[in-house]
Amino acid sequence: MWDVFCRVIDNHGDLGVCLRLARQLVGRGVSVRLWVDDARALSWMAPDVAQGRVPGLQVLNWEWAKQPQRLANEPLGEVWIEAFGCELPSAFVAHGVHATAISGQAPPHWINLEYLSAERHAEQCHGLPSPVMSGAAKGWTKHFFYPGFTAATGGLLREDDLGEQWAAFDRLAHRKALHPQITPQQRLYSLFCYEPAGLMPWLKSLRGTEHLLVTPGRAWAAVQQAVQAQGPGAGSCTALPYTDQDSFDRMLWACDLNLVRGEDSLVRALWAGQALVWHIYPQDDQAHHAKLQAFLDWLQAPESLRRFHAIWNGIESGHLPELTASTLACWSECIQAARKRLWAQTDLVSQLMAFANH
Repeated sequence: MWDVFCRVIDNHGDLGVCLRLARQLVGRGVSVRLWVDDARALSWMAPDVAQGRVPGLQVLNWEWAKQPQRLANEPLGEVWIEAFGCELPSAFVAHGVHATAISGQAPPHWINLEYLSAERHAEQCHGLPSPVMSGAAKGWTKHFFYPGFTAATGGLLREDDLGEQWAAFDRLAHRKALHPQITPQQRLYSLFCYEPAGLMPWLKSLRGTEHLLVTPGRAWAAVQQAVQAQGPGAGSCTALPYTDQDSFDRMLWACDLNLVRGEDSLVRALWAGQALVWHIYPQDDQAHHAKLQAFLDWLQAPESLRRFHAIWNGIESGHLPELTASTLACWSECIQAARKRLWAQTDLVSQLMAFANH
């Protein structure tokens, strides 16, 4: 039994990563309790999970982990995962310490699963111990686990059958399903963003041969605001409904360019192997600038892709590079080369399981 704890800040990203992690663990024969403080997005993100139809995977209310009476009948988990550095409820920790003392079992493997980064600290801090200095578990040890893009990190989430899924995917048929009027000459783009600085001029520059699929929520609101402010461009767009993770992934596979945000969709866009642009989560201290630069360096991004990212994310001003056929082909080649490097590395779940079993 593994316990995965998730506090929802951005329900698409935080919960999305934890859901994929839980699913992949269950697929390896591990029972998982997913403790989450806001599970509402599961109703569209994973209806089968929300309805309790995935054997081996339980979704539990975070508040229950604060209540000793509710914990009394819960078995001790072998692994505790604090996703994105969330702090486990003290009652849950105390219950685990008590259960360990009574049973004589070894303490659970306590893992702080950090945010994804291509910066050097991900390699430097991956796997380091962090002694617990206070509370019921004083004297126990957590370990930092950093997802990442190199063999010196914890790797990325990747389904065991992802290659088989690609092989069975009918890209042309899926493009038609997403946009029935699309022609072979038209390009299909997906947009999943916050409010990027470069959105308004980019929408204005779209041509009639370009069609944009816009995800619901902040992305669609940002597009509507931009259109109201400046009028529509020549390109067309479709507002998408909320959809499950598998359908989202297949949309990325079908598009010629994926404009994504956060962590989960970035990884999925890398696996899609199509041209991508990342709207990185903005931070008040501008720390996201260095994080984006490190990613682009790892990606070995061409100058046009670096320039687009800088303007899209508001780091630089100026005109966005034109999305010509040759530009998109260059970007796609870059992403496919990066995907090949990632495919040769051990995935995150395999590394987590090896760590827990060592």
